[in-house]
Amino acid sequence: MKQKEILLNIQRDYSEDEEIAEAHVGTSIETPMRADAFDLSDDEKIEKIEGHFTEIMNILGLDLKDDSLSGTPHRVAKMYVKEVFSGLNPDNKPKAKLFENKYKYDQMLVEKDITFYSHCEHHFVPIYGKAHVAYVSSGEVIGLSKINRIVQYFAKRPQVQERLTVQIAKELQKVLKTEHVGVVVDANHMCVASRGVGDTNSKTGTAFFGGKFKDAQIKNEFLNYINSK
Repeated sequence: MKQKEILLNIQRDYSEDEEIAEAHVGTSIETPMRADAFDLSDDEKIEKIEGHFTEIMNILGLDLKDDSLSGTPHRVAKMYVKEVFSGLNPDNKPKAKLFENKYKYDQMLVEKDITFYSHCEHHFVPIYGKAHVAYVSSGEVIGLSKINRIVQYFAKRPQVQERLTVQIAKELQKVLKTEHVGVVVDANHMCVASRGVGDTNSKTGTAFFGGKFKDAQIKNEFLNYINSK
């Protein structure tokens, strides 16, 4: 992706951007954020987004005096900041408390079919699907609901699926103090289904295997479990 806007009389080549978006080139583990990302409060962000979205709707020719549309800019702005992109704010990161593994359970623990909703960072349309997570305790365990919350936290930001998968896995490794983490994500991409190629049947799968999960037997045990009914 070009780092600077091309100015003056030079036309930007948007076809190049589209090719990059389709190929997911340049994806890094960290979500690209500016240094001043949190200089504005949530209320200030909502106010500014509301104004910009009002302009977008006006450009599209929509009548904002209509009862059905008049509140849309504020609703969209509030949804962006407080809901679907709330994972951008580190203040919203789940605070995961660990507990002693008193049962001395030394096999994998799997939580499968964690439903998530995210947004493609290339077109800002939904990505939705299931995340499957497993880990082997290093001596401590985590409350099951916290695994779901970690998945939701990283999903609630503009994403590509590869990054989402790695972010979930790396955070769990850090929180659980273990390399033995496996993550599989199966998702539908509306940027594929509702635009472009218009394929409504395909799904995308990504995976991360760390520590013991790189062992073929343990990896297959994990995959067989999440694929079982």
